[in-house]
Amino acid sequence: MTRVNATATRVLVLNSGSSSVKYQLLDMADGSRLASGNVERVGEGEVADHTEALKRVAAELDARDLGLHSPRLAAIGHRVVHGGTRFTEPVLVTDEVLAEVEKLVPLAPLHNPANLTGIRVARALRPDLPQVAVFDTAFHATIPEAAARYAIDTATADRFGVRRYGFHGTSHAYVSRETARLLGAEPADVNVIVLHLGNGASASAVRGGVCVDTSMGLTPLEGLVMGTRSGDLDPAVVLLLARVGGMSADEIDTLLNKRSGLLGLCGDNDMREIGRRMAEQDPAARLAFDVYVHRLRKYVGAYTAVLGRVDAVAFTAGVGENSPAVRAAALADLTALGIEVDAVRNAVRGSAARLISAETSRVAVAVVPTDEELEIASQTYALVRA
Repeated sequence: MTRVNATATRVLVLNSGSSSVKYQLLDMADGSRLASGNVERVGEGEVADHTEALKRVAAELDARDLGLHSPRLAAIGHRVVHGGTRFTEPVLVTDEVLAEVEKLVPLAPLHNPANLTGIRVARALRPDLPQVAVFDTAFHATIPEAAARYAIDTATADRFGVRRYGFHGTSHAYVSRETARLLGAEPADVNVIVLHLGNGASASAVRGGVCVDTSMGLTPLEGLVMGTRSGDLDPAVVLLLARVGGMSADEIDTLLNKRSGLLGLCGDNDMREIGRRMAEQDPAARLAFDVYVHRLRKYVGAYTAVLGRVDAVAFTAGVGENSPAVRAAALADLTALGIEVDAVRNAVRGSAARLISAETSRVAVAVVPTDEELEIASQTYALVRA
């Protein structure tokens, strides 16, 4: 690996989606954000493709004298959703790495192709600059086989790569570490249940800084109730919809990923709108909220059993950081588990990491804003400086 210049402390983080390219430029000397933005509607008119989108990102940075050709740019870090069992840590992008990520497309057909496109375009724009792939699945690679294996025929599972991978890994890594810092402890000494609650939602059990279980599985569909995804489901539902309902695989995929979850239950996937409707005594909104919270409580209980000792429960992402109602309901009446939320602290809104647990709570309850871009930048910078 070519060592970067000592004065090059900036990392550009790119999150290339199917129809958008999000970016942040961070200076790792102090963790400051120098620029951020989002090029949307890629392939839908003015922005013809990802090449054009990346050129727009470059132009926006150039306009602020922060261009891609700045000698202070150390590397570009790319979010890649699925790393399978092959990639369990950040890697410097090479042609071989790209070929391996390409093989994983069947496991993440909506995400990995767009991630790959972003990497290829960025490499074309700056072929001399280190490019690093950081995988959503990597933090969960430590899950033991007992948690990762599905109870189906082993030969079939191995042939098609069927196992639990988990996602939102950069968020879970960052939040579990920041929760330990909030408690004044080292990550190795803290057991945390992390609840990443956004439009996509996932839970993880982190023992001493190491993930031992997570709610998402082969794909991001399993686990918690989400904005538009069903989460846990009897697999026979899929068979019924196919055999009796005559639905195709694509139709079922669309139903479970885009027309289920909160949206499927009440027609809204925004928890703020659901809260407003609940205040107006809307029964569908109330049911959606209750189903959402019920699933959360089940995972908190399950991961308490998995960890044995829980030091903290941490809420993060859009809903987790901004919905006192969800936090209160998810942890209500759990004093038997040593969990008590302070109503006054929970009601306070803020952008900083904070504790919302009662003084009498044996388990700390925290709200920790996630920072996936900083986590990707940190991992990228550490790799190119190694």
